[in-house]
Amino acid sequence: MQPTTFDLFADNEPLQQARTEQIGEQSWVLRGFALPRVDQLLTALEPLLDAAPLRHMVTPGGFSMSVGTSSCGTLGWITDRSGYRYSSVDPLSGLPWPGMPTVFADLAHEAAEHAGFAGFQADSCLINQYVPGAKMSLHQDKDEKAYAAPIVSLSLGLPAMFLFGGFERSDKSRRTPLLHGDMVVWGGVDRLRFHGVLPIKPGHHARLGERRINLTFRVAGDPAKV
Repeated sequence: MQPTTFDLFADNEPLQQARTEQIGEQSWVLRGFALPRVDQLLTALEPLLDAAPLRHMVTPGGFSMSVGTSSCGTLGWITDRSGYRYSSVDPLSGLPWPGMPTVFADLAHEAAEHAGFAGFQADSCLINQYVPGAKMSLHQDKDEKAYAAPIVSLSLGLPAMFLFGGFERSDKSRRTPLLHGDMVVWGGVDRLRFHGVLPIKPGHHARLGERRINLTFRVAGDPAKV
């Protein structure tokens, strides 16, 4: 099999060039929004993963996630046999999660504002690493204390096919290609839509090699932060 390159979504060339794409009533893809800050983002990411290394968590059903995960911010998302939840402490080290870099928080705030959600102040950033074959099954982000704030997601590295569904797992999902630097923001009436990622295809990215990094920003603890 030939490695995937960035012509993976060549049939969608006009879509790739669009600066902003609406995928739901209150859901948007911001094409290339993060590109001007990629150097800063990657520089900030390295010490985070040194402090809180990626790990393959186990779901309550006993399955090991194909995606490597970590977190930064006041709260980090974790899963084990006892359930899904947020914790102020990294269970791997027993220490607080590393603080969220300013460049992360500022970018998430600006993307949310661009999509119509003013005042977004993330207190949690889930860091997911995908290698070829890794995927994320359809799920809802519903472990937060409140749903007034949107979800803000950033893609770096290899391309991905993002699934954006309805309010039932069985609802038909829209397939949206995501490239390096793209961001997705969804909230309001769309906040609890099911979403996921199809298995990542083999490929090599000039900056990140054979991997995709996804940063997902949330307001997990303080409902006043919208």
